[in-house]
Amino acid sequence: MVSSDRFTVNASILFTELPLLERPAAAAAAGFDKIELWWPWVDAPVPEPSGLDALRGALEDAQVQLTGLNFYAGQLPGPDRGALSVPGEESEKFRANIDVTADFARSVGCKALNALYGNRVEGASEAEQDALALENLGLAARAADRVGAVLLVEALNAPESPKCPLVSAPRALEVVDAVNTATGLDNARFLMDLYHLSMNGEDLPAVIENSLDRTAHVQIADNPGRGAPGTGSLDFGDLFERLDKGGYDGLVGLEYKPGDNGSAASFGWLEQRK
Repeated sequence: MVSSDRFTVNASILFTELPLLERPAAAAAAGFDKIELWWPWVDAPVPEPSGLDALRGALEDAQVQLTGLNFYAGQLPGPDRGALSVPGEESEKFRANIDVTADFARSVGCKALNALYGNRVEGASEAEQDALALENLGLAARAADRVGAVLLVEALNAPESPKCPLVSAPRALEVVDAVNTATGLDNARFLMDLYHLSMNGEDLPAVIENSLDRTAHVQIADNPGRGAPGTGSLDFGDLFERLDKGGYDGLVGLEYKPGDNGSAASFGWLEQRK
């Protein structure tokens, strides 16, 4: 069974009722010492150093470890699902962001960097986008390797992300393998988001059995609704047991919507597991 110290709070979906710099302390007050984040500055792939310094200071003051960080991914939350496969300005923004993200991660000891693939767009063929994606993922993998981090590749879900081509575990794993082959670094890994995979109708026990050897992070939310465990129909007791039996000893990211009572009140399910 997953113990409470293996959970990291996604502070880009939880505690968003608070300003960014107050979220590490709020997570600590709720009993967590780890958080993960989407790229916090959606309009600034290269933010002012003062913004980076302020976030670093908020993490240090709260004594909270940043365990995962997204590279620039466009408007997220919003219509975008990443930038690295989108030719033109978005790809350029992603590339400008790579070293910024990697260097910040190194400065706070963050060891996992997530690169969201992006949507299909008009005016570019699938082959053109996939070639661009592989090139940019290779750059990101090298930057992650430079700072001692893994590069995460995530599968989203087709109902909510119909323009994204990475909407199954097998497709994301193909990309993981392609990046590792291209770079020779073997630091690209699968981000197994059980909510997205369940939305796709995938066989979660089979995904766990077949993917754990290439998985470096797991994220959860219940389905339907993307709420906390217990608000939907997923059997997390069984899923956690399968992760444990499969040898997964990494972190589990809480990437769910908190509900009407706010973030601090959304962790009752975890208390029941202790």
